[in-house]
This record gives sequence, structure tokens and C-alpha cells, in this order.
Amino acid sequence: MLSDSNARLAAARGLTSPRGRREAGRFLAEGAQAVREALARPGTVLELFATAAAARQHAELIEGAPVSVISDRAAAALSETVHPQGLVAVCARLDVGLADALARRPRLVAILVEANDPGNAGTILRTADAAGADAVLFTGDSVDPYNGKAVRAAAGSLFHLDLVTGVSPAAALVACRDAGLRTIATTGAASLDLDELTDRGGLAGPTAWVFGNEARGLPADVVAAAELAVRVPLHGRAESLNLAAAAAVCLYASARANRFPAPS
Repeated sequence: MLSDSNARLAAARGLTSPRGRREAGRFLAEGAQAVREALARPGTVLELFATAAAARQHAELIEGAPVSVISDRAAAALSETVHPQGLVAVCARLDVGLADALARRPRLVAILVEANDPGNAGTILRTADAAGADAVLFTGDSVDPYNGKAVRAAAGSLFHLDLVTGVSPAAALVACRDAGLRTIATTGAASLDLDELTDRGGLAGPTAWVFGNEARGLPADVVAAAELAVRVPLHGRAESLNLAAAAAVCLYASARANRFPAPS
């Protein structure tokens, strides 16, 4: 068993901070689901830690992987949850360049602009993956997608998508448009609603959805730079939808439009 003061453990503990993740180019993935998906992506897992109990419980999952056994106390120091799962992978950052992501000719992309809630960010990653999206772009001052809460909320999906960080919203919109994607900004102030756009067959082609900050929405210049502005219709009395819920509605509308194109 590794000592709690082991240098490798100390380095891993540093990845619980944004600065530590940024400087090391690494992040932590905790729990069986995240570790399973990380191990399935070659070259991603750099180190694997497990308590003795977790190693026994997940023996089949980690079979053949070099695992360092650690104490419950050390596992708690690597976790940002109340109930640590005892299985943690140190992973290489997954970022790809914007040009590289778009060179793969994606048909469905999510662009986050100044989204600042890690739970929402991780949920959108998971939803984008489920809807068949190819990439998620974190632009402007958006939350760190490698934040522990975001990684947990993504439930392994961040290992399935192209993940782009460190670009401006303007650059992302121009690049997506140049790559043949229709850029659609989501805003409650739009005159066109999602149902109308869907009925017109407006979602059948490659699309980049643009989602804004949880409280402030999208800046006016980003809305103006997108090809279309669309609102999610509210048929009941709710004032608005949570960002992740709105993203799910839009991404799945695109997924359905591409699976079942409207008759010509």
C-alpha cells in the first residue's frame, strides 16, 4: 500500500484545483463508470489508485491495469464527494484543437458560452454524447470541464467526444460556420421557436447549438453572430428551463431530425 505521503499521491491531490490541473495537463476521474470509459480510451489513464475494498469490488474492471493500493484516507483526499468511491484514475487532458475537431466533419456540436455551473456542464456533455453529438466546445469564461463535479456529471461521456477549450465564442462560431455547420443561438427572446424550426425541416443538416450562461443567457453579440436565434417553447407556467434541460431538448431535436428527416 502506498504511503499517504507518497509523492505520486501528492501530485494527484494537486489535481483537485484548477491551477493544478492546468499546470499538470491532467485531471482526476473517480468511480467505476468514469474509470471504465477512461481505460477504454488508449493513452488516457496515466495512473490508477484504488482502496483495497474498491480493488476487490472492481477486480474485473481493473484487471491488467497497474493499480496502486491506497488508504481510505488517501482516497478521500482525492475525492470531492462526501462518500468517496475509492477508485480514481489520473487522466491526460482530452482537449483537441478547434480545427482538428471540425476537420472530422461533425454533424452535431454544442458550444457553451460562459456556462459556469460544473454540474450543468457535465450533464450537457453526457446529453450531447447520448444525442450523438461529435464535439462540445467550452468557450470564453466557461467552467473547467475537468472540474471534479463536471467529470462526475458527465458519467464517462467526456471520454467519447471531442472536447475543445480555450477558444473565443466568435472564433468558434466562425469556424463552425466555415465547416458547414448551421449555428443556432438559444435565447428566450427569439421570435422563432424550436417547434417551428423543426416543422420547417431546419434541423436536418449539420448544426452547432450555442448555449449561454445559466443566469444571463447569451451575450447579444453572440446571438447576432449566429445564423439563427431560437427559443425553446414553454407550454406550461414555468418561467424558464435549466440550461442542461434546454440543451437536452435542442440536441435531441437535432438528433431526431437527422434520424427522421421531414418529408420533402
